Amino acid sequence: MQRGPTSLLVRTSFVLAASALAIAATAVVALNAFVVAPIAAQSADDEAALLVLSAQTWVELPPQARPFFELELAESHDLILSSQARELPVADLSDGYLELLKERLSQRLESDVPLYAADDLVWANVPMGGYTIQIGFSPERREVQPLNVALIIMLAGAAIVFGASLLIVRRIAQPLVNAAQRLETFRGAEHFVALPEEGPREMVTLARSFNEMAREVAALLSNRTTLLAGISHDLRTPLARMRLALELLPASVERSWIERFERNLEAMDELIGDAMRFARGTFETAVDVELEPFLAEVVHTIDEQCTFEWRGEAALVRRIAPGALRRVLQNLIANARAHGHSVPHVRVDAGRDVVIHVIDRGPGIPATSRDAVFQPFHRLEKSRSAATGGSGLGLAIVQQLCQTHGWHIAIQDAVPQGTDVVVTLPG
Repeated sequence: MQRGPTSLLVRTSFVLAASALAIAATAVVALNAFVVAPIAAQSADDEAALLVLSAQTWVELPPQARPFFELELAESHDLILSSQARELPVADLSDGYLELLKERLSQRLESDVPLYAADDLVWANVPMGGYTIQIGFSPERREVQPLNVALIIMLAGAAIVFGASLLIVRRIAQPLVNAAQRLETFRGAEHFVALPEEGPREMVTLARSFNEMAREVAALLSNRTTLLAGISHDLRTPLARMRLALELLPASVERSWIERFERNLEAMDELIGDAMRFARGTFETAVDVELEPFLAEVVHTIDEQCTFEWRGEAALVRRIAPGALRRVLQNLIANARAHGHSVPHVRVDAGRDVVIHVIDRGPGIPATSRDAVFQPFHRLEKSRSAATGGSGLGLAIVQQLCQTHGWHIAIQDAVPQGTDVVVTLPG
């Protein structure tokens, strides 16, 4: 079972998005290791040096010059210097920069230097020349925010890379999507819509190969139809002569022999007709049809004893090929009647998709044979034999009609027993 997204566009976009995030994460780690961390360390060291130098200069100045120096520090460097150390609450060192500054101060002064917080400032007690100089500085000095930087790089970088990647992927994937949609609509018709041979070289090669293949398939199907039409004409002519000969036989010929010949001729004519329908398929034009009365009429026309059940939306109108759907139901009901040993039951579940069930109570079809029964002339030994009649093309014709008109057919078990052939008309 396939897991994850199946669309080429989604898969490729997901891989590129993951790659963009990985690139952004690598950039963040590298930036922090080689830029942010060294700059933060240098900034802490410079600030520690400024604090020590300020305290040292203050001590060396004469007392009358110290107030002017304190004013100069406040105006030029936003430093508040006081020789009267106060009792202040210890600062929160969860900020990495403050922890780094405390470490560098302690290294320069060769003693532990605590940091405090008060008056919207961070304070450091700097011992110098017998004084304990208390220096306050703005907390804005420590606004180094590697987390925010990382988020900005991650989000902006990933968005840019993802946007550019998505544009490139769409340019690559959209032609493939268009090609896939066109391939799904190809049913072997001669007048198919060719893929445009444009875009990247690989897409041009793919489109050209498909168009050539489609023309060859259409020509092959046309030749097959022409061949079988000729065979049908050649076979039906002697059949007509044989019927005429039977009509001209004298009355002395035993009537049972004549009837036996007539049945054989009818079986041959039916086989020729089924072979023609299988070869020709149908390209019937779809029209709007109110499904409930149409399907009820079709079912009861095919078999008066067949039961019909409609579930779901009433007065539902869908655009379908009525002749093709009639032929599908005719073959399925006839098959169920012949091999299901019961009166078939047709149930329609009408919703977004219209699901038609043709149910019988026969022995069922083994799961291993449910694909094979749609092959021409395939017979199940337990449920089909030469004595049951039929051309062996009924289900093959049904499948071809469903493929031509975009319907889906499947075989499943009925409850409590039997076979449930499901035809789905997509909404």
